[in-house]
Amino acid sequence: MRITARPLAPDEIDYELITLSVTVAALALLIGWNALHLPWPICAFHALTAHPCATCGATRSAIAFFHGQFMTSARWNPLAFAAYCGISIFDSYALIVLITRARRLRVTQMTLLEKNIVRALVVAMLALNWIYLLAHTRNFA
Repeated sequence: MRITARPLAPDEIDYELITLSVTVAALALLIGWNALHLPWPICAFHALTAHPCATCGATRSAIAFFHGQFMTSARWNPLAFAAYCGISIFDSYALIVLITRARRLRVTQMTLLEKNIVRALVVAMLALNWIYLLAHTRNFA
């Protein structure tokens, strides 16, 4: 695996612009949803089984995260909290790159073994997060 810094190629997809646009739009949607006092989604898995799903608590974690209550956010859903931190860091990078027109970081030349390791890590993180949620059952309804 190689991480390179290079200018955006003429026909290359601008991942930084797309990701920043999607996350800003999602944040605006969440703010609007909250401002209109609309009901938050109900977890169908929890409603059927009375057990938290692998993503239960992610909405509450997001609300706590955006209110600066990072420990509360991490307790609601550690994997979601890590994702929010990663998205925040990537969006900061994307904003800087877009404003300054700096070189873009790209991961290239990943071997099949490296790709499989990444896949296994993602599955392991999801499983560990679900085990955590099952062990720390709260009112996720």
